[in-house]
Amino acid sequence: MSATPPAGARGLLPHHEVAGAPGAPALLLINSLGATVRMWDPQVPALAARLRVIRFDTRGHGGSPAPPGPYTIADLGADALALLDRLGVQRAHICGLSLGGMIGMWLAAHAPQRVDRLVLCCTSPRFGPPEAWADRAATVRARGVGVIADAVVARWFTPGFARRHPDRVAAARAMLAATPAEGYAACCDVIGRLDLLPDLAGIRAPTLVVAAADDPAAPPGDGSVIAGGIPGARFTVVRDAAHLANLERPDAVTGLVLDHLSSEGAAR
Repeated sequence: MSATPPAGARGLLPHHEVAGAPGAPALLLINSLGATVRMWDPQVPALAARLRVIRFDTRGHGGSPAPPGPYTIADLGADALALLDRLGVQRAHICGLSLGGMIGMWLAAHAPQRVDRLVLCCTSPRFGPPEAWADRAATVRARGVGVIADAVVARWFTPGFARRHPDRVAAARAMLAATPAEGYAACCDVIGRLDLLPDLAGIRAPTLVVAAADDPAAPPGDGSVIAGGIPGARFTVVRDAAHLANLERPDAVTGLVLDHLSSEGAAR
């Protein structure tokens, strides 16, 4: 059942939560950089009514182990596969946002037998420039994640949402600031080195790409590139949302995910 991890990949079992009926089709939710399983709280009730929802903390985040870097995208993908193996899931739908979307693309390209349908939210095949990610990693290693939290959260939500819901923004900032510095920095290094453009043409999972109209981190043009590179992919833009569109427009994003996963085919 297991996909063979690439040479050098070091899969570990991440902290995870599971909701929904054990016999339902499986959906693996993969987080953004600096987030934990809590980022999917608005989606889980509706998704778990139809699916076996599995969410986990990326290595170096939340309750997952934070081994010293460097990490690779193969390591992060191997962690996801190790979790599916532990739960006895041979094949799962994948929904990832930002870094989670990059992991989802990598899994669909390198472990295609494990991926049924794919949803890629607010992500890019290549977040550049590499120097900016190296600088962010160095800052976090020297001074902690809290020092960048305000700037990052300003990209997560539109100004209007931040004014209307300061409590939700504060909760997201606290989630980010609690991330271990080395875990966050090591994942920054992964993003800075990564170029998934060559992998897109080989993805065969039915794919929905969701962009947010006001996302400064992964603008709609990045989503359009992904959709154009994956054969048969569909592309849509959610209005009035920035990078964490699933938190800012939860009903819209949840509806898109459910619609895409309700097509023919089931993951087990």
